[in-house]
Amino acid sequence: MTEAKSIGSRMEEAAAHYLAAAGLHIVESNFRTHCGEIDLVARDGDILVFVEVRYRRSRAFGGAAASVDRRKQQKLLIAANHYLQQKRLDCTCRFDVVAIDGVGSNQQIEWIKSAFEAH
Repeated sequence: MTEAKSIGSRMEEAAAHYLAAAGLHIVESNFRTHCGEIDLVARDGDILVFVEVRYRRSRAFGGAAASVDRRKQQKLLIAANHYLQQKRLDCTCRFDVVAIDGVGSNQQIEWIKSAFEAH
């Protein structure tokens, strides 16, 4: 495993723990499809939440949250549609971002609920 993938896995695990502590139930992690990956799928009551986890060592270029651009959102929407079809689900969904910026004890986690919507 490359260092970047190792860091990514640790950040996804940290995000999953953060969301679970906030009351979400993690359903699945790293759901892969031919068109992309969904980092985390969780339940927030009756709502199915697709979570993108982003990490940046610094906010110098806008930070982790700013890295979820329109192109990334489109890929997530397509992957989420595949997930819903594969699991045969028809439910209310939400797209959240967990942005992690910084290193070590200076790390900050920002949970952005409803970060973007399907259009």
